Amino acid sequence: MVNKLDDGARARLGETLPHWAVQKQRDAIARSFKFADFSAAWGFMARVALLAEQQDHHPEWSNVYNKVEITLSTHDAGGLSERDLKLAHAIDKLVGGA
Repeated sequence: MVNKLDDGARARLGETLPHWAVQKQRDAIARSFKFADFSAAWGFMARVALLAEQQDHHPEWSNVYNKVEITLSTHDAGGLSERDLKLAHAIDKLVGGA
Protein backbone atom coordinates (compact mmCIF):
# COMPACT_ATOMS: atom_id res chain seq x y z
CA MET A 1 0.00 0.00 0.00
CA VAL A 2 1.14 3.53 -0.80
CA ASN A 3 0.78 6.15 1.94
CA LYS A 4 -0.06 9.82 1.53
CA LEU A 5 2.66 12.37 2.22
CA ASP A 6 3.13 13.38 5.82
CA ASP A 7 2.89 17.01 6.96
CA GLY A 8 6.66 17.48 6.96
CA ALA A 9 7.04 16.39 3.34
CA ARG A 10 4.12 18.61 2.36
CA ALA A 11 5.73 21.60 4.07
CA ARG A 12 8.91 21.09 2.04
CA LEU A 13 7.22 20.84 -1.37
CA GLY A 14 8.03 24.45 -2.25
CA GLU A 15 11.71 23.82 -1.57
CA THR A 16 12.05 20.37 -3.11
CA LEU A 17 9.81 20.94 -6.17
CA PRO A 18 9.73 24.72 -6.69
CA HIS A 19 8.27 24.53 -10.22
CA TRP A 20 5.30 22.40 -9.20
CA ALA A 21 2.11 23.94 -7.80
CA VAL A 22 -0.01 22.33 -5.12
CA GLN A 23 -3.56 22.03 -6.42
CA LYS A 24 -6.09 23.62 -4.10
CA GLN A 25 -9.08 21.69 -5.43
CA ARG A 26 -7.46 18.29 -4.83
CA ASP A 27 -4.47 16.59 -3.24
CA ALA A 28 -2.14 16.85 -6.24
CA ILE A 29 0.73 18.81 -7.75
CA ALA A 30 0.84 20.20 -11.28
CA ARG A 31 3.27 21.80 -13.66
CA SER A 32 2.98 23.40 -17.09
CA PHE A 33 5.63 23.06 -19.78
CA LYS A 34 6.02 25.03 -23.00
CA PHE A 35 8.17 23.90 -25.92
CA ALA A 36 9.26 25.30 -29.27
CA ASP A 37 6.66 23.32 -31.19
CA PHE A 38 4.38 20.28 -31.18
CA SER A 39 7.19 17.88 -32.04
CA ALA A 40 9.27 18.97 -29.03
CA ALA A 41 6.24 18.71 -26.74
CA TRP A 42 5.40 15.24 -28.05
CA GLY A 43 9.01 14.09 -27.65
CA PHE A 44 8.96 15.28 -24.04
CA MET A 45 5.74 13.37 -23.43
CA ALA A 46 7.30 10.22 -24.89
CA ARG A 47 10.26 10.54 -22.50
CA VAL A 48 7.92 11.12 -19.54
CA ALA A 49 5.88 8.08 -20.60
CA LEU A 50 9.02 5.91 -20.44
CA LEU A 51 9.87 7.25 -16.96
CA ALA A 52 6.31 6.70 -15.79
CA GLU A 53 6.27 3.16 -17.09
CA GLN A 54 9.58 2.39 -15.36
CA GLN A 55 8.16 3.72 -12.08
CA ASP A 56 4.73 2.15 -12.65
CA HIS A 57 3.23 5.54 -11.83
CA HIS A 58 1.37 7.36 -14.55
CA PRO A 59 0.56 11.08 -14.77
CA GLU A 60 -2.62 12.83 -15.70
CA TRP A 61 -1.71 15.09 -18.59
CA SER A 62 -2.83 17.04 -21.60
CA ASN A 63 -1.14 18.45 -24.67
CA VAL A 64 -2.18 21.32 -26.90
CA TYR A 65 0.34 22.14 -29.63
CA ASN A 66 3.51 23.15 -27.74
CA LYS A 67 2.10 23.01 -24.20
CA VAL A 68 2.01 20.06 -21.83
CA GLU A 69 0.16 20.10 -18.51
CA ILE A 70 1.02 17.38 -15.98
CA THR A 71 -0.82 16.59 -12.73
CA LEU A 72 0.49 14.03 -10.25
CA SER A 73 -1.53 12.33 -7.53
CA THR A 74 -1.51 8.76 -6.28
CA HIS A 75 -4.99 7.39 -6.71
CA ASP A 76 -4.22 4.30 -4.59
CA ALA A 77 -3.25 6.59 -1.69
CA GLY A 78 -6.06 9.07 -2.20
CA GLY A 79 -3.66 11.96 -2.77
CA LEU A 80 -0.01 12.95 -2.89
CA SER A 81 2.59 10.33 -2.07
CA GLU A 82 6.33 9.81 -2.38
CA ARG A 83 5.64 8.22 -5.78
CA ASP A 84 4.46 11.59 -7.06
CA LEU A 85 7.55 13.36 -5.76
CA LYS A 86 9.85 10.77 -7.31
CA LEU A 87 8.20 11.13 -10.72
CA ALA A 88 8.15 14.94 -10.47
CA HIS A 89 11.90 14.99 -9.74
CA ALA A 90 12.55 12.66 -12.70
CA ILE A 91 10.46 14.90 -14.98
CA ASP A 92 12.34 17.97 -13.77
CA LYS A 93 15.63 16.28 -14.69
CA LEU A 94 14.35 15.88 -18.26
CA VAL A 95 14.00 19.63 -18.61
CA GLY A 96 17.07 20.54 -16.59
CA GLY A 97 15.16 21.29 -13.40
CA ALA A 98 13.65 24.50 -14.74
